[in-house]
Amino acid sequence: MVSGESWESEGRTRRFSNFRIAEHLALIVLFFSLAVTGLCQKFHYLGVSQFVIGALGGIDSARSLHHMAGVLFTALLLQHAVASFLGVLMFRWKPSMLIALRDAQDAVADVRYYLGIEERPAPQGRFSYKEKFIYWLTFLGGLQMIATGLTLWFPVDAARYMPGQFIAAAKDMHSSDAMLLFLIVVVWHIYDSVLNPEVFPLDKSIFTGFQDPRAEGRGEPLTPPAVKKEGAKPVDGMDAL
Repeated sequence: MVSGESWESEGRTRRFSNFRIAEHLALIVLFFSLAVTGLCQKFHYLGVSQFVIGALGGIDSARSLHHMAGVLFTALLLQHAVASFLGVLMFRWKPSMLIALRDAQDAVADVRYYLGIEERPAPQGRFSYKEKFIYWLTFLGGLQMIATGLTLWFPVDAARYMPGQFIAAAKDMHSSDAMLLFLIVVVWHIYDSVLNPEVFPLDKSIFTGFQDPRAEGRGEPLTPPAVKKEGAKPVDGMDAL
């Protein structure tokens, strides 16, 4: 969520620290693990779901894997939130993923560009409004998934503290939120990072840590030409560790 300013190295603009790269890779693995093990239970009547459940060793194994991935996802989200909070509070990291008025203006500018009204798309800072939208959708949606998932995992314990109707509502919320997150990530985020003609066949910045040269030509980059002196050690959030 937060980190120090991006920096340049050998003419390339740094976007992600090594820690953030590892964090994102873990999120990819856990997201698709949860999607596969969860959606095959939601659509259990489909042939492909029955094949997946059988390949995983049966419904009990599928549920256990789903629970395990959920626990790891919870740990990943909590460490991200705690590290980001402490980074801003103690190490003065820049809250680069906070939504600002500039993001709304960029979204309007992009709509005008797609309609042919503007000649250029919106200037791109370190993180675009699209990336911030996906970030907050995943973060807030993840919190809801954790809360509803724990309710469904321990319904008897949950019933001690809330009416039974909440458990039924948690089932619908968990299922619907999962579908929403899955479709938006697959349709929007993967398109913008993989199939978008401006970065096709892949924007490699999340794997290399450096801004894709093709993406630097989108709009008018806002990244300062030099934010670190030559030879200085780059610090970007958890990369300092």
